[in-house]
Amino acid sequence: MQRADRDRPEQDAPGLAGDEPGGEPSGRGGVAVRSATPPAPSVPRVAEDLTGPRQARWRRLASAGRDLAGRRVARHLLLLVCYLAAGVAVTWPRATWLVEGRLQTTRDAGVYVWDFWWMAHSVLHLSNPWFTRAIVAPVGVQLGYHALMPLEGVVMLPVTLLFGPSASYNLLSILMPGLLCYAMYRAARLWLRSETGAIAAGGFFGLSSIMAWHAWYQLNLAAGALFLPLALEAAVRLRRNPSRKQAVILGVIGGAALLTDQESAVLVVILIAGTLLPWLAGPLLRHARLPGRPARPAPAQAGPHWRRRLAVTGLAAAVGLVVASPQLAAMVAQSRSGGATFPAGAVATDYALSGANLGGLFAVSPHATRLGLTALTPISYGGPVLDGVLTFGFAVSVLALLGLIVSWRRRSAWLLALLWLGCSALALGSVLRIGTHSYTPFAEIWHGVRLSAIMPYTWFVHLPGMAGFREAARLTMLGMVPAALLAGAAVDWLRYRFAPLLIPVLIFAALEAGWAGNVGLGTMPTALPAVDRPIAADHSSSIVVDVPFGVRGGVPLPNEGGAFDPEAQVLATADGHPRAIGYLSRLPEPTLAAVRRHPFYAGLLTAQGQPLPAAEKNTGTSSAAGLIAAARQDARRMNVGWVIVWHPGPGVLHYLARTGFRLDYSAGGVLVYRPVLTPRPAAG
Repeated sequence: MQRADRDRPEQDAPGLAGDEPGGEPSGRGGVAVRSATPPAPSVPRVAEDLTGPRQARWRRLASAGRDLAGRRVARHLLLLVCYLAAGVAVTWPRATWLVEGRLQTTRDAGVYVWDFWWMAHSVLHLSNPWFTRAIVAPVGVQLGYHALMPLEGVVMLPVTLLFGPSASYNLLSILMPGLLCYAMYRAARLWLRSETGAIAAGGFFGLSSIMAWHAWYQLNLAAGALFLPLALEAAVRLRRNPSRKQAVILGVIGGAALLTDQESAVLVVILIAGTLLPWLAGPLLRHARLPGRPARPAPAQAGPHWRRRLAVTGLAAAVGLVVASPQLAAMVAQSRSGGATFPAGAVATDYALSGANLGGLFAVSPHATRLGLTALTPISYGGPVLDGVLTFGFAVSVLALLGLIVSWRRRSAWLLALLWLGCSALALGSVLRIGTHSYTPFAEIWHGVRLSAIMPYTWFVHLPGMAGFREAARLTMLGMVPAALLAGAAVDWLRYRFAPLLIPVLIFAALEAGWAGNVGLGTMPTALPAVDRPIAADHSSSIVVDVPFGVRGGVPLPNEGGAFDPEAQVLATADGHPRAIGYLSRLPEPTLAAVRRHPFYAGLLTAQGQPLPAAEKNTGTSSAAGLIAAARQDARRMNVGWVIVWHPGPGVLHYLARTGFRLDYSAGGVLVYRPVLTPRPAAG
């Protein structure tokens, strides 16, 4: 127990609840206690002390302080390296893709690679990264609501320039679980009494299947989740030391979260508010007028402490707005142009379908059954792996409950449990799912979709500004913060009370950790030189059109076009040509309408299966022959220099021939077309 006391931080106050006392220290009856510390020696006396025999003592103390600081830094670096190694292990074989030059075969992967390339291009050319004509050419598109990750793009700029954007994407995906672990460890160290519990809490958070899956497939959300423990630590330190420095740190973290991912920034704001509001409300509650008691001074006159708390909180908010101002300006500009609207019916469908299964939230991670623990199948997560592995994990759930029980005297533990419960309820979405059954209590029809009027998420998305938060299950990432902290408290308790039981519990938790990719999902190369070499040798900046052709978004819009191949945007980073296709987190409806007004694109969509009358209506032509003639002229006017046909079809090939394109070469089953009479560039 002596070791436990040494491990205990100076202040055993929780990050979320505010167990720390506020106000000045006082004695009995509220009388201020005079400090018993003797006054500091005068300058001559200090100079006297630093000379003669005491000089060696001061030097020894200073040297010991430097050694202690050095050992602390070394310990943190060692822990970070261990976390990173654990992250590589639980996401294996992702690390091998760095040397193999491979990516998962998803359009999201192609978009992330393009995002890193575009940010590097924007920084080098000092251009606006929130608008581009490099995709959806020549119309261009605003990226204010896109998963651009401008902060990470700038941080990974050296890697992008030296090794390419695919290396930046793979490397950050590999490192993310370990970084999440370390960030949570730092936050947990402020609340848990031992190093062991804090280390375990970090592992529970960063190595969870939820976080590992997002590091694999939705990197912007995993990177955004990194700011949850960072914001919690900064908010706790601001409560304990309400200084300008701590306020600036908190503001920078909040602004950086928005520069990473908009939905994650919402979660960060919720966490910061839950941490600071009880702290700010304390003086208000203490000076509130109660029945039968005389009125107390107004909060503004209650003393300097409340005003200081309010001032540093305001400073943090101001700094956050300044840091996030480029992203905010891009979002405002896109909103004013009509690019932030979306069909209400499509989003309402997401509200109903994006929720987690109630039993699955606390079930055994499917990663454990994939490792051979088939006996746990009856209690394992059985839901589809669509927008993540939507379970906290059985081990973490049980340990979190135990942590709440053993910490029941701490108000912060109950507030952490309340946050966990609230996130779990919101993550269920607008329809309650239990096992294989779905229930819609107090159902109402909203834009043609049945939603429950009493589910918390239904109310959440009706809050101002929350309508775009369309994936309820993503709130599980916020719920992992209190779950990991409470589970760390259980590990802390087991360490001192039932140490032999701790090892098998941690082994089982390790078996649930991580994610190694969806079974059966293939990979794609980061480069196709046989297909792309002639295009890269062409320095005319002509547009490349990929077939299937489509301009698609995270919120589906009518007539977006075909699901183009994931390699398309990856090749765009190698040859530098603008692409006609594009895949965006939020596709503006005006942008799609502008694309479809181009006769060449409208005719191509028709050849892919769109009804002809729609193409005629969009382009203003009155016949199929008129559409072909207009498409031929439009292709020349837009400077379409290359058409890559990934999946040949007779309708598309016939359309290309009629609009003035000829087959130039083929490679690996991919056909590459050029305009007629266009000379082929020499290979560079």
